Amino acid sequence: MGERIRGSAGVKLRKRRLARTGGLCERCGKAGRVRLATRVDHIKPLALGGEDVDENTRNLCEPCHLDVTAEQFGHASPIEGRGVDRSGRPTSPDHPWNRGVIGGAA
Repeated sequence: MGERIRGSAGVKLRKRRLARTGGLCERCGKAGRVRLATRVDHIKPLALGGEDVDENTRNLCEPCHLDVTAEQFGHASPIEGRGVDRSGRPTSPDHPWNRGVIGGAA
């Protein structure tokens, strides 16, 4: 497994890597969208043997980072707007409660 660079050296490295794309999400840019990158993502995750080198990183926004991470580790893509409101009701429009589905039947 690759080792992550931590501490002040890691903070400097992250800033330098984000500056590489002007702080913009590379995946959104390829799709014609403009979004700020908030994550330096490892193309081959460190947990899967990737290295913490510039050539193995890309700058992503949070939604893109969640999507590629789910893809890399074989999970379902996250649902937009997931969570609950103050009353405890699910906020996702895809949740059965918000689609009028009761007991699993439409």
